[in-house]
Amino acid sequence: MQVVCLQEEAFYALFDKVVEHLKQKYEDEPHQWIDGEEAMSLLNISSKTTLQKLRDEGKIRYSQPQKRIILYDRYSINDYIESHVREIF
Repeated sequence: MQVVCLQEEAFYALFDKVVEHLKQKYEDEPHQWIDGEEAMSLLNISSKTTLQKLRDEGKIRYSQPQKRIILYDRYSINDYIESHVREIF
């Protein structure tokens, strides 16, 4: 077994680099579950009623972890948009 000794300053510098690397890695990935405002932005709609209609008709996936909190699946919204693509001719 090998033991590596570091000065305190070097240890904290290394630790900061690891933390920064992890932040960059996870900030680049979009979150799967988004709130209603972001869902409406992705769908380019301004009405909560339209968002509820899409949810009620089963066109987009959602989760309701608490009574007044509804989260939407970003990937199902992208799939919904892709399903309505008109091909060029």
